[in-house]
Amino acid sequence: MIKFGKAVVKHRVAILVIALLLLIPSVLGILSTRINYDMLTYLPKELDTVKGQDILLDDFGKGAFSFVLVDGMTPQQTAELKDKLSRIDHVASALWYSDVMDVTVPMEMLPDKLYKAFNSGTSTMIAVFFDTSTSADETIEAIGQIRAVTGKQCFVTGMSAVVTDLKNLCEKEEPIYVGLAVLCATVAMMLALDSWVIPFIFLASIGLAIAYNLGSNYFMGEISYLTKALAAVLQLAVTMDYSIFLWHSYSEQKLRFGGDKNRAMAHAIKATVSSVLGSSITTVAGFIALCFMSYTLGLDLGIVMAKGVLFGLISCVTTLPALILVLDPVIEKTKHRPLIGQMPKLSRFITKRSWIFLLVFVLLVGPAFYGYQKTNKNLYYDMSDALPKDLDCMIANTKLRDEFEVGSTHMLLVDAATSDKDVRAMSAEMEQVDGVKYVLGLDSVIGSLVPKEMVPDSIRTVLESDNWKLLLINSEYHVASDAVNTQIDRLNAILKKYDPTGMLIGEAPCTKDMIEITDHDFQVVNAVSIVAIFLIIAVTLRSISLPVILVAVIEFAVFINLGIPAYTGTSLSFVTPICISTIQLGSTVDYAILMTTRYQRERAGGLDKHEAVTRALTVSMPSIIVSAFGFFAATFGVAVYSDIDIISSMCNLMARGAVVSMLSVLLVLPAMLLLCDGLIRRTTLGFGKGKAQKPAEPAPASAE
Repeated sequence: MIKFGKAVVKHRVAILVIALLLLIPSVLGILSTRINYDMLTYLPKELDTVKGQDILLDDFGKGAFSFVLVDGMTPQQTAELKDKLSRIDHVASALWYSDVMDVTVPMEMLPDKLYKAFNSGTSTMIAVFFDTSTSADETIEAIGQIRAVTGKQCFVTGMSAVVTDLKNLCEKEEPIYVGLAVLCATVAMMLALDSWVIPFIFLASIGLAIAYNLGSNYFMGEISYLTKALAAVLQLAVTMDYSIFLWHSYSEQKLRFGGDKNRAMAHAIKATVSSVLGSSITTVAGFIALCFMSYTLGLDLGIVMAKGVLFGLISCVTTLPALILVLDPVIEKTKHRPLIGQMPKLSRFITKRSWIFLLVFVLLVGPAFYGYQKTNKNLYYDMSDALPKDLDCMIANTKLRDEFEVGSTHMLLVDAATSDKDVRAMSAEMEQVDGVKYVLGLDSVIGSLVPKEMVPDSIRTVLESDNWKLLLINSEYHVASDAVNTQIDRLNAILKKYDPTGMLIGEAPCTKDMIEITDHDFQVVNAVSIVAIFLIIAVTLRSISLPVILVAVIEFAVFINLGIPAYTGTSLSFVTPICISTIQLGSTVDYAILMTTRYQRERAGGLDKHEAVTRALTVSMPSIIVSAFGFFAATFGVAVYSDIDIISSMCNLMARGAVVSMLSVLLVLPAMLLLCDGLIRRTTLGFGKGKAQKPAEPAPASAE
C-alpha cells in the first residue's frame, strides 16, 4: 500500500486534473437522472394492486386519477371548464354531469346517489383521468396546467397532486438544506481541527465524491426523492470521518519524518487505508442490507449510499492528499490550536467508575428496547402526512374529506365477462360495507334500463374496455388507517366471490400492501445488517467476542435513539426506523472499532486492562468526538429546516443517533471491555498474554 501512497504523491497534479474533468460527466449525469416522487412505485411487481395499475394503463389508456373540486361556478361555467381540462395534454378524459345530460337540464334530475356523489352545497366534482402514471413527468406537468386553468375556485385532489407539490417543495428546499449541512459541518470542523482552511479542503474533496456518486445514478435510470434528498447530506456526514483520519495521520507522519511532506503523506495514505477500510466495509454493509427489502426503495437508497461511501473512500486517499499537498503552504499559515484535545483525566474518571456506566446500561436497555418496539408499531404510511398542511394538495384533500366525506377512492377491475346482473349485485353488497359511500360503474351512471349502445363514448370508454369493467368506490376512511385496511379486506372478499380474477386497486389498497411488506422487511434488514456487520468485525478484529460487544453497544444506542419517539408521542414514517437502524449501526460502529483496535494494541503490548482501556479511550476520544460532532452538524441543520417530515425526522434521528452512539462508545464500551477482558483475550486470535507495564503517557490522537 506504500507504493500506492507514493504514486498518489508523485502524480498529485494529474489526479486533480482528472478529478476536475470527471465533474463534466458527473454534472451531465445529475441533470439527466430522473427523480421519482411516488413511494408506491417501489412495491413488488407481482402484487395485484401493481398489476391492476398496469392493466388500467394498458387496457383503458388511463393511469393517474384526480378529482377537481369546483366551488361557486354555474353549470355552464363548469361545463366549459370541463371541456378545457379535456384538452390539456395527457388528460385522457374529464367526466362531469355534462357527459350524461345537457346542462340546461337541472342536475337534481339525476338519481339521488349520483347527484350526492358529485355535489355538495355550492361545490361539484369533475373526475379527471390521465393517460400517464401517477408520478410520470407528463402527469405532473398536466397537474400544473390544470391548476393554471382552474384558478383559485378549484382544488385538485389525488396522489398526482401530492406528488406535484412534493416535487416543488423538494426542489425549493434541497439547495438550502445542502447548504446548511455544508455550513454547519464547516463550522464544526473549523472548531475541532487545527487549521482554518482544512475544512474547506475536506469539503472540496467530499463534494467531488458526492458529484461522482450523484452523477453515476444516471445508470440506475431514476432514484427516489428521498434518496436524492439524503444522499449528499449523508455522504458528507459519513465520509467526513475518512478525511479527519487522513489529516490526523498526515500530521503525525510529518513529525515522524521531520517535516518531509511527500514521505509523510505516502505513509498517511497507507495508514488511512488500513484504518478506514474495515470501518468503511461495515458502513457499506449497513447500506447493502437495505437492498434486501422487497420494497425496492431500500435497494434504491442502499445502492446509492454504498456507492457514496466507496467514492468517498477513493476520494479520501487520492484527491484529498493531492489537495493537501498542493495547498500545504496555505494550511500551515492558518494553523490554530484545536478546541478538542486529549482528555486523560476524563478518561481515567470513566474507567475508574466503569461500574456506574454498566449499571446505566443495565437500567436503560429494557426501557430503550421497549420504546424501540413501540416506535415500530406507531408509524405512518400515508406520505401526505409528511407534508405541510398549507400545500394546495393538502387543502384540496381536506376539502374533499370535509365537504364530500371522501377519504380515499378505490378502483375495481372486473372481468368483462362478468354479467351486468352480478356486477349490480356485487356493487349493492359492497355498498353495505362500513365506510363505503357508493360504488359507481356504468350501470350507476346510465341506469340498467338504458341500452349500452346509447351510452356516449366519452363515458363508455372510461368505464369499460374489451377485457375489463371499471368501477369507482369512494370511501369515508383515510388512506393507511386501520378502518380502510379492514374495509379493503371485506371488499376483496366480496370481489373474489363474483370474480376470482378481479382486482381492487388505488392508493389505499397499494398502501395496505406496503404496510404488510415493509413490516416484514424491517425484520429482514435488521437481521441482515447485524449479521453482516458482526462477521466483518469478527474478521477485522479476529475475534468472536468483540463483535458481540461492539454490536451490543451500538444496538443499545439504536434502541435509545429509536425508543425516544415512543416516549415523546412522535409518529415516524414507515421507512425511518428501517433506514435509521441500519445507517446508525453501519456508520457509528466505526467509533467502537477505532477504540477497540487501540485497546487491542495496548493490551497486547503488555499494559494491564485498566491502563489499556484508559489509553485507548484517551487517544480515541478526540477523533470520536470530532467525527460525531461533524455527523451531527451535517444532519441537524436539515432536520430543523426541512418542512418535509420524512426528511426532517430522518435527519433529526441521524443527528441524535451520532451523539447517542458517541456517548455509548465513550462511556459503555470501556466498561464492557474491562468487564469482558478475560473473555476477549481467550477468544481473539493473536492476543498474547503479555506482561504488565508501567503506565505510559498517551500518544497523540490518531486515525488508528
